Amino acid sequence: MRYVVAFGRFWWDFIIGDDWKIAAGVLAVLAAGAALVSWTTLSDTAICLVVGCGILGVATASIVAGALAAAKGAGE
Repeated sequence: MRYVVAFGRFWWDFIIGDDWKIAAGVLAVLAAGAALVSWTTLSDTAICLVVGCGILGVATASIVAGALAAAKGAGE
């Protein structure tokens, strides 16, 4: 049983890591990409670019939000 728990903890740490908001944002972007695949006639390249830019946007927004929160906390 401890191997199952260790396996689950590994994947939790690998996917979620330190910031659950990035994982949730990436999941939302991938879900939107899946919806685009099934509901539109966009080319594969266009969908790949949209999803890639969305993932970059999520990561960038999370980093900027963390930096702003750290700067606000350091100023007090």
